[in-house]
Amino acid sequence: MRVDGTHYRSIWFNQTTAEVGIIDQRWLPNEFRTASLKTREQFATAIRDMWVRGAPLIGATAAYGVAIEMANDPSDRALDDVWHVLNETRPTAINLRWALDRCRNHLAQLIPDARPAAALKLAHDIAEEDVETNRMLGVHGLSLINDIAARKPSGEPVRILTHCNAGWLAAVDWGTATSPIYHAVDAGIDVYVYADETRPRNQGGITAWELGSHGVPHAYIVDNAGGHLMQHGMIDLVIVGTDRTAANGDVCNKIGTYLKALAANDNGVPFYVALPSSTIDWSIHNGVLEIPIEERPKEEVSTVQGKSPDGQIATIGITPAFSEICNPAFDVTPGRLITGLITERGICEASTAGLTGLFPDRAK
Repeated sequence: MRVDGTHYRSIWFNQTTAEVGIIDQRWLPNEFRTASLKTREQFATAIRDMWVRGAPLIGATAAYGVAIEMANDPSDRALDDVWHVLNETRPTAINLRWALDRCRNHLAQLIPDARPAAALKLAHDIAEEDVETNRMLGVHGLSLINDIAARKPSGEPVRILTHCNAGWLAAVDWGTATSPIYHAVDAGIDVYVYADETRPRNQGGITAWELGSHGVPHAYIVDNAGGHLMQHGMIDLVIVGTDRTAANGDVCNKIGTYLKALAANDNGVPFYVALPSSTIDWSIHNGVLEIPIEERPKEEVSTVQGKSPDGQIATIGITPAFSEICNPAFDVTPGRLITGLITERGICEASTAGLTGLFPDRAK
């Protein structure tokens, strides 16, 4: 997508330096910075400390991490070590393990000398597949926005609420929840997006930044405003992303998603989840009981980062020093609260039957 008129992806391979470039998202929306990754430890840090974030992008980053490690040491031990080091960084996003398993299973069949080139090609393939998958999420999700637009009075935009950042910065390009929005804007449909701030890391600020960079009309709102807007008919559609989707249609996404689904259900607002099929964990059949929820560092809650009037980026404390901190990073929305799942193969109901109907070749 575009940043000040220049096309960027969230991750890329530099052929000249044999390093992987990323947009360092720790500084957004206050500053646009990039970083280079060239060691296994740097990839682990980038994933764990959220230089990169979002399930699809985490998977692509892990694949490039394996490729860089294979260029340095293509041995069996190094292959196993990089799998374990990267797999331990984020426990909830299933794309991480999906990408690492795909890399290890493929490379383990090859002799060490063949692994560097094969690993890099596979990382490129995973990245390109992500771009196409997310493009198709937009194609299918566009039909929902089109249908709503056709029923709206002339000149009135389709008002969409999204939570966290499921945009192109959370994927390689297009994003998941934002892909239908970008497709609608590019098709000339008037939309207006409400971006939840998404505490504690204020990832809605990243959503607002990328929407503005692409010219999408939007407003940045506090997390608890969504229900109020729905009560007053100001939201036509909710679209969110997911870090892991259970085989029964339960969806694990950023903390606060469940509350948005409850509010949408109470007010008759369609609630959709956009997901690449790589986020489906076919081994889990009850998301609430079985999906592990990552507990993030307490400093994410007790501090906030921002830009001062003199242009300096600073982190300040906002809680009493004696208060305990609880910071679950995700919650699970039961499939019964979800209107539908937007996938690269189409839209289905959030249920075992719905998912197996679209993906009979993958269901277990």
